[in-house]
Amino acid sequence: MRMTKLSVILAGGMAICAGTALAGNGIDVSGAHYNLNLIGKRDCASLPDNSNGRRIQVLLNGGDNAQDLDGTLALEMSKKNKIFLVQGDTFDVLDPTACDGALFQLPGPGADGTFCYSIWARALGKPDGYANMTTCAVDTLGTADPADDVVVCSLATIPLDASTRPQKFTNVTKELTTITFVSSTTGQQTTVNIFDPALYDYFWNYDNHGLRLAQLRFYGGACPQ
Repeated sequence: MRMTKLSVILAGGMAICAGTALAGNGIDVSGAHYNLNLIGKRDCASLPDNSNGRRIQVLLNGGDNAQDLDGTLALEMSKKNKIFLVQGDTFDVLDPTACDGALFQLPGPGADGTFCYSIWARALGKPDGYANMTTCAVDTLGTADPADDVVVCSLATIPLDASTRPQKFTNVTKELTTITFVSSTTGQQTTVNIFDPALYDYFWNYDNHGLRLAQLRFYGGACPQ
């Protein structure tokens, strides 16, 4: 069943591009940007860890429903269609194959807790597929034993639907840079940025139902020191 919380994802090919926002494509910013393509594959091919193609392969049909994944033991989690996140100064694909866990580098927030870039997403291709993208992480539950660590997924999910016309970008910065969850220590709903020490192993969960192409576009970059 398609989730209805927001809309996003990737297409094209990954590259750092200079230019202005195209009229009518949904983006209200301009300038240098980084394109990341999520390409649905029936079977993932073997690619070098640092992909010159600047794309991430995801299974065309596969991945976990974020609602079902939430609360599962981290040690038992499948890595299929998971894009794990690491902090760095630039945007970069470190492992391009999400069939067994991809790895993507992106800048963290500045000293004031805000990000100095925006993220836009859209589904592309034939109108016969959709996917849901959700920011998730791992919660220690306040113990030092990793055996009881559980996955927590954000309450904010991005639905990507290729049947939507026109295929415009949507601003998904908040959904892909924060996670809203119920804290195991306070029992209250809370929102933290990706890379916040409250959780660890942040990743984007990609629940794909036949979406062949989605595009993420990043405007801006690391915050000034």
